[in-house]
Amino acid sequence: MLATVASNSDKQTERLVLALRKRILNGEFSPGERLTELGLVSLLQASRTPIRLALERLANEGLLDVIPSGGFRLRSFGLADIRDAIEIRGVLEGTAVRFAAERLESAEELAQVKRLTLEATMEIPITLEGFARYLETNKRFHRELWRLAKSASLFRELEHACKIPFAAPEALVFGVADLEQSTAFIAAEQHRAIVEAIENREGARAEALAREHSRISRRNLEFALRSKELSNRLPGLTLISNQ
Repeated sequence: MLATVASNSDKQTERLVLALRKRILNGEFSPGERLTELGLVSLLQASRTPIRLALERLANEGLLDVIPSGGFRLRSFGLADIRDAIEIRGVLEGTAVRFAAERLESAEELAQVKRLTLEATMEIPITLEGFARYLETNKRFHRELWRLAKSASLFRELEHACKIPFAAPEALVFGVADLEQSTAFIAAEQHRAIVEAIENREGARAEALAREHSRISRRNLEFALRSKELSNRLPGLTLISNQ
C-alpha cells in the first residue's frame, strides 16, 4: 500500500514538473517572477506538497532560484552564457566518452547504453507525452555515457554544466516539429557512432563525435533565434536576455 501511494505521488510530481516547465518555457511567467506553492495551487489544481516538490525539481534543473525568505524566482539566461555552457558541456562529455573507451573492461558494460540508443527515437506523429518520453530517454542515455567514464568528479562537473537548461543534452529541441524530427534523426545516428567508438576503444574518435554532438543544441537555438517565424513559437525565448 505504501509503495503504491509513493508511486502515485511520484507520478503526480512528474506531471507537475512537466506542466510547470511547459508554462515557464511558453512565457507564462516573467524572468524574476516569484513562484510559490500557495500561488500555484489554483493554477495547477494540485496540493502544496507536490507543487513544492516540482518547484524544487525545477530549481535543481536550473530554471528557478531558491529565495531564502521563501518561494522561488524564475531565472533568465544570457545567450553568451548558454553558448559557453554548451561548449563546456561538449568538452566535458568528450572527455567522458574518451575515458569510457580507455577504461572499458568488457563489452557487457555497454549493454545499458546500447539499449537506450535503440529507445531514444522520436515517435511520429509527435505528441507532448511522446516528446517528453524521448527527452527523458535521451537524458538517461547521456547520463549512462557519463557513468561509463568511471569518474565521479567528472560526472559531478557534467551535472553542474547542465544547470543552464538550454545547455543540457535533453534541451536540444524547442518544440518546433520540423526541427525536432530532423534533429532527433541526426542525434540518434551520432549516439550510435559514439557507442561504436567506445566499443572499439577509439577514444579520440569518441571524444570528437561527442563534442560535435553537443553543438546540436547551439545550432538549433541559433537557427530558431534567427528565424522570426520560429522565434515567435520558441519556448523559453523570454528567458534569454542580452541577445
